Amino acid sequence: MRTLLSSFKNFAFSGNLIDLAVGLAIGAAFAAVVESLVADVILPFVAAIFGAPDFAALVVTVNGSEIRYGSFLTALVSFLLLALTIMLLVQAVRRATGREAAGAQGSRECDHCRSFIPVDASVCMFCTRDVEPIVA
Repeated sequence: MRTLLSSFKNFAFSGNLIDLAVGLAIGAAFAAVVESLVADVILPFVAAIFGAPDFAALVVTVNGSEIRYGSFLTALVSFLLLALTIMLLVQAVRRATGREAAGAQGSRECDHCRSFIPVDASVCMFCTRDVEPIVA
């Protein structure tokens, strides 16, 4: 029982789990800010252009059944505006922090030990042998 508690304590307080928890909390707060930006600032501009804040009134009736395609259009427009806003914010943060040109992402197999290493690595982190970085 003691080893189980010790293992759980090591797992729960390891750096990766704490980093994940902090990342999720910050991500949730960031999502709330971006959703408010879209709902309270951007969608009113859409409402000014199209004359309505959403398209929920658009309905087609087929054999007595309502197909509310307007609600789908509203959700689609909200999603697209949210994605565009997040993209622009991330690009602005990257430019402001100087992280515009990040290193290559992905992994490849080491020629010597067959372990997976980053594509731009010049030394294998497992066998410590020199490898040629793949530059695109």
